[in-house]
Amino acid sequence: MIKLAIYGKGGIGKSTCTANLSAALASLGKRVIQIGCDPKADSTINLLGGEGVIPVMDYMRKYDEEPESIEQISKVGFGGVLCIETGGPTPGLGCAGRGIITTFTLLEQLELFKKYKPDAVLYDVLGDVVCGGFAAPIREGYAEQVLIVTSGEKMALYAANNIFSAVKNFEDRSYAKVRGVILNRRNVENEEEKVRAFTEKAGIEITADIPRSGDIIKYEDMGKTVIEGDNECEAAKRFLALAKTLIDEDEKNG
Repeated sequence: MIKLAIYGKGGIGKSTCTANLSAALASLGKRVIQIGCDPKADSTINLLGGEGVIPVMDYMRKYDEEPESIEQISKVGFGGVLCIETGGPTPGLGCAGRGIITTFTLLEQLELFKKYKPDAVLYDVLGDVVCGGFAAPIREGYAEQVLIVTSGEKMALYAANNIFSAVKNFEDRSYAKVRGVILNRRNVENEEEKVRAFTEKAGIEITADIPRSGDIIKYEDMGKTVIEGDNECEAAKRFLALAKTLIDEDEKNG
């Protein structure tokens, strides 16, 4: 099974990359679960035609009880992707990381993976924080690999380095390992050279190179991924290539 956590600086395009990768895997015949680990709860919206799913933490506040089934806190999106959002506390109150831990505990109780039997699980994780609840997706076997989304911008690379260092420091604790980098281009000067310098120093690779594309914006305005909107456009081809790489590696190692 492909078990992947996607990290990166806030606003760098993690949700866009995660949703498009989920859609690409699904379009290649894989059974996919995407779990958004962010209080904004917008990770899966472009798999759902722009209509979000009720976040787990919102459900628990609204009904003052835990859900009794996966169906109460999930929606099936494009390609059959099962979409779940952890959500978070009431703004200004509580810890967002605690919401992730609560959700993961609940999903275990509801036997999500046993019942759904996914081929791939993708975790879209808030910002560049790799501590406490935000590290939950890369602990205890939830995710086995980490992809870091970055551009060539200074702060994006700074965050990428922090994430890489944090994950690297815990390799001996059964955490996931960094698989590589998704270069989500912003068309800054010498962008590829800057990102390549980081990856070479870290000893990892640029796993995917996503062009800055009007197609992504166009279809997100429609509540879609580019995989759904136009799987022949260049951005879609890059996500499909990444999906094929991950599938080939999983089959080889499986």
